[in-house]
Amino acid sequence: MGDGAGPMPNSKADQAARGARSFQIDGHVMPARPLPAGLYVVATPIGNLGDVSLRGLATLAAADLIACEDTRVTARLLDRYGIKAALTPYHDHNAAAARPKILARIGDGGAVALVSDAGTPLVSDPGYRLVQAAREAGFAVTAVPGASAVLTALAVAGLPTDRFFFEGFLPAKDVARRTRIAELARIPATLVLFESGPRVAAALAALADGLGDRPAAVCRELTKLHEEVRRDGLAALARDYAAGEETRGEFVLVIAPPQAAAVAPETVDELLRDALRTQSLRDAVGAVAAATGEPRGEVYRRALALAKDAR
Repeated sequence: MGDGAGPMPNSKADQAARGARSFQIDGHVMPARPLPAGLYVVATPIGNLGDVSLRGLATLAAADLIACEDTRVTARLLDRYGIKAALTPYHDHNAAAARPKILARIGDGGAVALVSDAGTPLVSDPGYRLVQAAREAGFAVTAVPGASAVLTALAVAGLPTDRFFFEGFLPAKDVARRTRIAELARIPATLVLFESGPRVAAALAALADGLGDRPAAVCRELTKLHEEVRRDGLAALARDYAAGEETRGEFVLVIAPPQAAAVAPETVDELLRDALRTQSLRDAVGAVAAATGEPRGEVYRRALALAKDAR
């Protein structure tokens, strides 16, 4: 991932070479207003190059420097919209050396945009260290939101979205992967994971073993020409990919939360007795229903029965 570090562009020479700052949409030239000094965290498309915001394009066009994972990938987006910009690589392999130079550029009054190869920076990339360092140096940090593979997968998976946990990539080694899955099994939320094509079959098999046969969605090549979303139980999905389903492209796995275990009536009654000693009937019912996940109406019925027996 990424390319060589290369020299940090000189701000004055770069600005002179770039001329007027602008971007193009359908042949129309749009001027980009100058930006105050600072770090701009800009989301880029996860596949379809049309999924970039107008504010994102204006920010990239106006930036004095764009820090990116791979200059070749970012150049394709800039070429699409007629943006002429100075690029410098910033990725896992050069971050420690590149970060001080980027911060110095901001300190000299420059506006630096940070992008990843796809989606929102700081998700599974070293961008957070740059944001942290910029904050500690007292520089302004501005987010320019847009595409996110996590939210896109949640939107199409058809699984609960009220609470979700983003895991990123599972460990590559089998023992570490199974250990981590056992930890994830206790999280009461929809799980979202990234995975690569060569590892997706093994990951699904391990997830089925560790989480049980939960409903899940395998989202491949989101927003791209060959986008595919497969929904089934984890066990069936694991079998399908072990048998040779398409593994080319990038994957997001979305897995339903664990089903809440039924609470014994005796436990509900005990909790209600304790709650009713210090709370009104209404408050006690609400507290016990929230603690157990039992339907409020059923808890209320139990509370009335207890109150009647106590007379």
